[in-house]
Amino acid sequence: MTRAAAVTGVGVVAPGGTGRKAFTELLAEGRTATRAISLFDPEGFRSRIAAECDFDPALAGLPAHEAARMDRYVQFAAVAAREALEESGLDMDAEDPWRVGASLGSAVGGTTLLESDYVRASGGGATWEVDHERASPHLHRVFSPAPLAGEIATLAGARGVVHTVSTGCTSGLDAVGYACQAIREGRADVMIAGAAESPVSPITVACFDAIRATSVRNDEPAGASRPFDAERDGFVLGEGAAVLVLEELEHARRRGAQVHCVVGGFATRSNAYHMTGLTREGVELAEAAERAMEQAGRGPADIDYVNAHGSGTKQNDRHETAAFKRALGEDAYRVPVSSIKSMVGHSLGAIGAIELAACVLAMNESMVPPTANLENSDPECDLDYVPVTAREGRLDTVLSVGSGFGGFQSAVVLDRTSLRRRGREAVA
Repeated sequence: MTRAAAVTGVGVVAPGGTGRKAFTELLAEGRTATRAISLFDPEGFRSRIAAECDFDPALAGLPAHEAARMDRYVQFAAVAAREALEESGLDMDAEDPWRVGASLGSAVGGTTLLESDYVRASGGGATWEVDHERASPHLHRVFSPAPLAGEIATLAGARGVVHTVSTGCTSGLDAVGYACQAIREGRADVMIAGAAESPVSPITVACFDAIRATSVRNDEPAGASRPFDAERDGFVLGEGAAVLVLEELEHARRRGAQVHCVVGGFATRSNAYHMTGLTREGVELAEAAERAMEQAGRGPADIDYVNAHGSGTKQNDRHETAAFKRALGEDAYRVPVSSIKSMVGHSLGAIGAIELAACVLAMNESMVPPTANLENSDPECDLDYVPVTAREGRLDTVLSVGSGFGGFQSAVVLDRTSLRRRGREAVA
């Protein structure tokens, strides 16, 4: 029997609100969460805006001893995982821990703590000889992104397949895709999958300043992220986390779980071209989308919505437009496409998971999220990019794609048509 990965729980920590309810409201309202950076003094930086999370670990339910050992991005993931597990209704004590795994993604890992502790230990960079006693006793944990998956595995009691995925800005999509593969291959029955990132720190902002990739609309942060708009000038850095509980479909059925959808297909490709550049033709992204659709048993005519990478750079938006036309053919002009980065910014490795959470919630709400700030379409981006306002629409099959530095191109298909046909699940 073919094994399928069902989504039974969703948890979110995002700019504009923590939790599924707040995140869904933001998407439905087309509300932007970008603002002037408050996590540090951005004076002197080229780009001084970001999409920050209003997050207090104590208010979010993290005990002080747990929060102390976690960098900010791990805190995000822990809170999102707890929400996802609670919604799934899984009794972890009743599960075989060797059949439960965790797959988490992050592009830059412990940037926040690493930078702040270096500044503290070096007297603000004044001396090469650092004072280790000024640093956190948990500083060693940020040299690798591994603690992300480790913490979530510990939280869930997962002793099975556990790994951290770091493939740049496709990390979230890839972490969910690899979790799905573990279930399909019979290596796990339950996977806690998603991604987290907290890159709003001086070093990250400086890096993107150096390559002039971020928006400089510092005087109007709410309107700065404008994918597919002719007046866009770069992306807006973001942060956050999203976690999905994936279960083997029959496993979910046996316990009477509410099933949102299944992860029907996943594929990832490389452009083997340039560390940050994208080919104009979009061949690699189209190939990933086509293979994901093929794996899901769906075709272009079946796609109800495409969640675009939509970073808001001219290079990316034109690359994606070409890829959609190549992968979907004439259906590319029919299918609504949008970018939620217009509302929550670009949280690097976390965004793919946040976008998948948005897709699941949009399917539940029969809603197509909008591309906020899309007021003057780029003539080269001539598809239906759902400007400004969300739409009503039944979504049974959704394609979500992402691009990452290093040439990574990934695609995931979420599908609920088989669930509707069976009529045996409580489809959310």
